Amino acid sequence: MSLVSTADSSQQDLDRLATLAEDTIRRARAAGASQAEVSASIDTGLSVNVRLGEVETVEHTRDRGFSLTVYFGQRKGSASTADLNPDSIQATIEQACAIARFTEEDPAAGLADADRMATSFPDLDLWHPWDLDVDQAIALGQAIEDGGREVAGITNSDGSSVNTGRSLSVYANSHGFLGRERGTRHSLSVALIAGEDDAMQRDYWYDSGRRAQDFMDPAEIGRKAAERTLSRLNARRLGTRQSPVLFAPEVARGLLGHLLGAISGGSLYRRSSFLVDHAGKQILPSWFRLDEKPLIPRGLGSSVFDAEGVATVESPLVVDGVLQRYILGSYSARKLGLQSTGNAGGVHNLVVKTGDDDFAGMLRQLGTGLLVTEVMGQGVSIVTGDYSRGASGFWVENGEIAYPVEEITIAANLRDMYAGLAAVGADVDRRSHVLTGSWLIEKMTIAGE
Repeated sequence: MSLVSTADSSQQDLDRLATLAEDTIRRARAAGASQAEVSASIDTGLSVNVRLGEVETVEHTRDRGFSLTVYFGQRKGSASTADLNPDSIQATIEQACAIARFTEEDPAAGLADADRMATSFPDLDLWHPWDLDVDQAIALGQAIEDGGREVAGITNSDGSSVNTGRSLSVYANSHGFLGRERGTRHSLSVALIAGEDDAMQRDYWYDSGRRAQDFMDPAEIGRKAAERTLSRLNARRLGTRQSPVLFAPEVARGLLGHLLGAISGGSLYRRSSFLVDHAGKQILPSWFRLDEKPLIPRGLGSSVFDAEGVATVESPLVVDGVLQRYILGSYSARKLGLQSTGNAGGVHNLVVKTGDDDFAGMLRQLGTGLLVTEVMGQGVSIVTGDYSRGASGFWVENGEIAYPVEEITIAANLRDMYAGLAAVGADVDRRSHVLTGSWLIEKMTIAGE
């Protein structure tokens, strides 16, 4: 199969979206809007699912989106369409303007400040189309699944998936800003089953990235999934206790997600976060550092500008355990009397400073305690910080995995978990825009039998 992109029409599509966006803004202004902004996108992709060597689904996608927001003073109206023909665009303009004329004024409403718009647009190496046809994708899915099914002890399969996608987007506003972005994202995955009847266990593995050349060997993905699945056989429950807990990297980044939720503008101006008024205060150990790095080449969260056109910049979120700033777009910033941090639409590539220990070293640091490889449920309150989730993983004794565990609950308060973070491993999971290793928490309550 070819991993080299053929000539594509992406630049022509971006040109068309840009022309349409600018024309729509002019027409909205002519209809009386004092400010206007447009987001337009075209997403294409191929998804193939294979199970037990047979094709289950093949899906080609081509989705288009077009949204317009207008401001009449500080009254806001928004409308959207997936149809880019002239009549639909005109109807979208009319609907947005009609909504704005009848909404209440909001002192925080409006475009981001004009002087914050991005003016430099470096190439971040985000565009790596994968010219994969259906037959090649099927063969690849079969190779992934075969790699796992060939491992002794695997009894069944939930199937493998091959996905490739391309995204083109334009954001424009009446400040005169026009930003274009194009990016690719591809993934391979498989889920396998071991054991029989009530003793069955299921697990998975995957790889994901901007460029297909960076994938691990497809059969190795299958073998990794098989290894994880087999390791869960004969799982036990634990009696209620308190112990240190090690979160595997792919689970640890969820702990960062809760932190981001607590320091995001919407939670803060509504006073619905346990970290309200915590900027400048210590919330993590003095050795902990967290940086946002939006301009990493080929990064999964890389972007030159945010969803409002504000230039993204590398900046710290936590230094020496002290929270440096919040996560703000222009609206939440105005509600708080602050400035946008260039995070309208979310964060861009978070990088946690790691320690020196690999995964084996982190197990040794854990000593005797719980290794969590999966969490379930929604038992996390950003308002209070209370954390209680179903979990599975492994009981560890003297730095070595002793046996798998399941059907347990782990609980604590996020404030205590962050303060009680003992170490971050060097075993960074790079399949996400949140780059962190495993997290060792000093003490949590484990409830089981």
